[in-house]
Amino acid sequence: MTARIVLLVTSPRLPAGLLTAAAWDVVRQHPVLTGAESEQVTALRTAGAEVSVVDGPATQPLLDAVAAHGVVVWLAGPTGDESLARQLGLRLAREPGLAELELMYGSWDPPGARLLDAVAVLDRLASPGGDPWKRAQTHRSLAGYLLEESYEAYDAISAGDTDALREELGDVLLQVVLHARLAEELPEDERWNVDDVAGGLVDKMIRRNPHVFAGAEAGTLEEITANWERIKQTEKARDSVLDGVAMSQPALALAAQILDRAARRGVAVPPPPPHEDSDAEAALGAALLATVAEARTANLDPEAALRRATLAHAQTIRAAEPAPTPAEPR
Repeated sequence: MTARIVLLVTSPRLPAGLLTAAAWDVVRQHPVLTGAESEQVTALRTAGAEVSVVDGPATQPLLDAVAAHGVVVWLAGPTGDESLARQLGLRLAREPGLAELELMYGSWDPPGARLLDAVAVLDRLASPGGDPWKRAQTHRSLAGYLLEESYEAYDAISAGDTDALREELGDVLLQVVLHARLAEELPEDERWNVDDVAGGLVDKMIRRNPHVFAGAEAGTLEEITANWERIKQTEKARDSVLDGVAMSQPALALAAQILDRAARRGVAVPPPPPHEDSDAEAALGAALLATVAEARTANLDPEAALRRATLAHAQTIRAAEPAPTPAEPR
């Protein structure tokens, strides 16, 4: 039998003892060494595995164990014990014949596992002994940050910068998780948490996508969208086609969404023309609303169009500015 040191790596985000069949076979058949007590160690011992905790550098104890038993398992810590793996690899490369080093994954992080880390970090920050600033926040005090981070993500999308988008979406996620953590401090009859947020999302997506989850016919994209709207209407039981429109969004986007919502529900109400006795502000508002309606008819996004023109004009302004005066030497 070839002498082997099996470096067993497991996910710290899964319940202790949730291992592959191959991992269970190796820990039951061979002695296991590790660097510290843990829930995983307790689970292995409960299942009958022989686990010893090494105090201090582990390279020599592992080599002594493999010399005595032929095969030994090192149960890696949460970070994978990369330093130990490098040291062992160098030692075994210098002294061929001592043993082979085998990497075995006893469990893997499922997709989305790092979201658990985000929840844990925000819980630490918002708990007693954490970050005083975060503990002092409320849903209302954080509202502006949620808008700001969302706009920064929008900017990254507009710029086509996917690296920046990844970072900005992380900032949006921070706001979501922090709001959920603060909600855990509400009175008991108002309290909710991040699992309630995620659970509501999952339930909604399953209900509104029967062509994926319930075997319904998919049809065209238009039919899928119409079915989504029908399901949404049934869920919300709203009195008006405008119920659910975010009235605090920027006015140009608000006008476009209101006109679009009305048209999709078959409510044909043309924008009002300005009255002769309207004041300047009312007349300008009516003209802008008419322009938004024309943009919708032309299948254009007025918010994107104005943003594009404004950013181009901003560049023109920058080019027209006088060059800054060099600072005089002191």
